[in-house]
Amino acid sequence: MRALIVEKNEDTGKTSAEVQEIDEARLPDGEVTVAVEYSTLNYKDGLCIGPGGGLVRTYPHVPGIDFAGTVETSDDPRYAPGDKVVLTGWRVGEVHWGGYAEKARVKADWLVPLPEGLTTRSAMAVGTAGFTAMLAVMALEDHGLTPDRGEVLVTGAAGGVGSVATAILGNLGYRVAGVTGRPEQEAYLKSLGAARIVAREEINETVKRPLEAETWAGCVDAVGGAMLARVLGQMAYGGSIAAVGLAGGAGLPATVIPFLLRGVNLLGIDSVMQPYDNRVRAWGRIARDLPMEKLEAMIHPAGLADLPELGAAILKGGVRGRVVVDVTA
Repeated sequence: MRALIVEKNEDTGKTSAEVQEIDEARLPDGEVTVAVEYSTLNYKDGLCIGPGGGLVRTYPHVPGIDFAGTVETSDDPRYAPGDKVVLTGWRVGEVHWGGYAEKARVKADWLVPLPEGLTTRSAMAVGTAGFTAMLAVMALEDHGLTPDRGEVLVTGAAGGVGSVATAILGNLGYRVAGVTGRPEQEAYLKSLGAARIVAREEINETVKRPLEAETWAGCVDAVGGAMLARVLGQMAYGGSIAAVGLAGGAGLPATVIPFLLRGVNLLGIDSVMQPYDNRVRAWGRIARDLPMEKLEAMIHPAGLADLPELGAAILKGGVRGRVVVDVTA
């Protein structure tokens, strides 16, 4: 089987990644062996392909934090050979060997049946980023967001999570404002469903006033840092922010005033350890509420050999939309 193997030189501490032919017997333990068809590229994958970012514990390593494919063998009655399955999270691709290989062996509990209406390719066009976006939308709805409440902000809108969140929200009838620091992405974001574009420099700095005009009914935030602090003060009464990322930093230079005077909710979104039932619910919503024709516009195809270069690019913010990796190519 072919796999992207990341190795570390113990003397220099530097890592290298290349496609190798390896024996299937090297796969880790697990109840289900999957013939992987597609994977994708996320920021975490860029870290694991390159310096590791503290995510990879042992080398050699196979990255790929998500994949979709066909069950080959199973010791668990929930899955039989021929079943189509999806995996995201559970630290696969970080601690456990992941999807950048023609086969993967994992715990049955980590898998979700591929929902009707999705192919393995479209599932990976969604991937962890799209799954996270759907969890964010669901959390906002669970806290009262409806299209008639007002405008919804999506920060980092041209990224993987932001792109899918914009498409889902637009398809559900929300008026979406997309934040980006790349003006050339305006046409792309509007094609996904953004009603207008907000320049990053307008809201990426904190201000002394803890509250500003009530502007946003909800927000999917992939940036964190100063931008999240600024948006907190711009939320409408009772509005919620679903926090999904930290591209702008892990700090939060904010006050508690928006929480106390406007009842704002800050909702943490974790896609890695989500319970099974919520995973099934999210994938079902994806199949129903994400317009697949818009998803297709986000896709950039790649093969295993392209991943070292793409992994470096995503760490520098140089990847738009969704990279779908055909591991058999």
